[in-house]
Amino acid sequence: MSKAAQGTFEELLDGAAPALVDIARRLREVILSVDPTAVETVRLGDNAATYGVGPKKMTEGYAYIMPMRGYVNLGFYQGASLTDAEARLEGTGKGLRHVKIRSLDEASNPALRGLLAAALEVRRRGGAPAGHAPRARRPSR
Repeated sequence: MSKAAQGTFEELLDGAAPALVDIARRLREVILSVDPTAVETVRLGDNAATYGVGPKKMTEGYAYIMPMRGYVNLGFYQGASLTDAEARLEGTGKGLRHVKIRSLDEASNPALRGLLAAALEVRRRGGAPAGHAPRARRPSR
C-alpha cells in the first residue's frame, strides 16, 4: 500500500483496541460538531484522519486523529501557535502539537473544543496566529 493510500475512517480503526475505537469516534464527533463542513481525508499510510478546509494535509488541514498504542493522538498542524490555557498540547516541532487522549472522558473535555475552534480559525487565516497577517506566498517561477 502506498504511503498516500486513502481509505475510510472505519478502515483507519481496523485492528485498534475497542476502547481506542470509541475514543477516536468520539473525537471525530467533537471535530464535526465544531466544524460541520470539515473535509475529512483518511490516509491509511499515515495512520491518520485529517480534518481541514480542504483535502491537503499540511496546507489545508488543522487537526488530525491518529490511533496509537494505548491512546489516540488529537493533533494540530499549527499547534505551536495555539493558546493552550490547560497546557495539554505536547510536542517540540516547529508547528505540530498533539494531545494524547486515553479515555472517553478526556475526549469529551470542553478544552478540546476550544483548541479545535482556535486551530480552525488559524487555518482559515492561512496559518497565521491571531493578530498576525498570513504569510506572503513566494511567487512561482
